[in-house]
Amino acid sequence: MNPLSVSSVQATTPTTYLSNVGGVQATDGSRFAASLTGAVDGLQQLQNSSNDLAVKAVTGNLEDIHNATLASTRASVTLELVAAVRNKGLDAFTEIMRMQA
Repeated sequence: MNPLSVSSVQATTPTTYLSNVGGVQATDGSRFAASLTGAVDGLQQLQNSSNDLAVKAVTGNLEDIHNATLASTRASVTLELVAAVRNKGLDAFTEIMRMQA
């Protein structure tokens, strides 16, 4: 359930880069958008899982409190990561908009 897994990012080696130079590639950002959408969906799943385990802990239906603690921490760290990526993206966009043509 790792929303930002490294396996979703393709490594670019010199041979794969050179083989893609002559071919037509999508430049509309759809792959980047799909990656971000997947990350946000994964974050929502982590938060839902954390909330469910927290409700079970409060009602006394949780058998292992460690699962709730791990789910909560996982959701928190993932939220911080997604927020940091968003902030960097906004900073980059702002910097690009400041550039003079």
